[in-house]
Amino acid sequence: MKKFTMLLAGITGITLAHAQNEKKIDFSKDIQPVFRENCIKCHGPDKQKGKLRLDSKDAAFKGGEDGKVIEPGKADKSDLYRRITLEPTHDDFMPSKADPLTKTQIDLIRDWINQGAVWPEEAVVKVQVTPSPLERLVEIKPGASEQKAIEKLAGLGMAVRPIAMNINWKEANLGLQGTNVTDATLAVLKDVPTLVDLNLGGTRITDAGLAHLKALTNLITLHLENTKVTDAGLANLKGLLNLNYLNLYGTPVTDAGLDSIKGLTNLRHLYLWQTKVTDLAVTNLQKTSPKLDISKGWDLSSIVKKEEPKKEEPKKEEKK
Repeated sequence: MKKFTMLLAGITGITLAHAQNEKKIDFSKDIQPVFRENCIKCHGPDKQKGKLRLDSKDAAFKGGEDGKVIEPGKADKSDLYRRITLEPTHDDFMPSKADPLTKTQIDLIRDWINQGAVWPEEAVVKVQVTPSPLERLVEIKPGASEQKAIEKLAGLGMAVRPIAMNINWKEANLGLQGTNVTDATLAVLKDVPTLVDLNLGGTRITDAGLAHLKALTNLITLHLENTKVTDAGLANLKGLLNLNYLNLYGTPVTDAGLDSIKGLTNLRHLYLWQTKVTDLAVTNLQKTSPKLDISKGWDLSSIVKKEEPKKEEPKKEEKK
């Protein structure tokens, strides 16, 4: 009985501690700034994408053309939460014309909804224009050398395309060509300064090849996953100050490589799954770059293997 009482007291203590540590989300302090910086441009008084407005309580709870987007007390049933947690390439992803929300911002919205989505009547979210990574770039016109480089790459079956109609900015998904892409490819690509989105995942590029990227100062998105890029190669990225997304999944990058990342002040998304970067290095980088969302994936070594239940020994027959 004494053991049971102690166990009950322990469980009660844990429950009370959890309740005390749970942060009460304040709309004005925690949610309103997120809506103002990321949502109102497309869902405010000037523009209502999907007939949805998020600048006032009545409008937000009314929803848009697809119905309600906020279900108080049920984040998992709220379309707003669903959309901000989708992959950025998904058609329904929000915000569609801004940086994806950070994990902290997503968690705040989730907890706010789960806590009842309390929105003071007088709280109105006013428009605050925050330029997207693309809007921060100074537009340039493609030159003859760029067109020549694009044509040469096309002859190798590697397409460099505009990111949208009537826009000079380009994208190149060279990961589709796999091992056909080498450092020689990057030597040609360096003459395409309008390139903003580059995927080199799974290619045969090396640290030496990354030196060609120094000329691509307008790069916003860079995929280097599953390549042999090391810490030495990352040193070539120091001048890419417009870089917003960097994927290093499955590379031999270590803690030392993060020194080249620290100066990229516009970097918001960094993927380090299956690298040699330690948790301590990630923590230190997060302190110097609080706006950077760092994903290290699942650490399987931290998962405790459940013990197999002990087999019961057969009972001995009592002697009669």
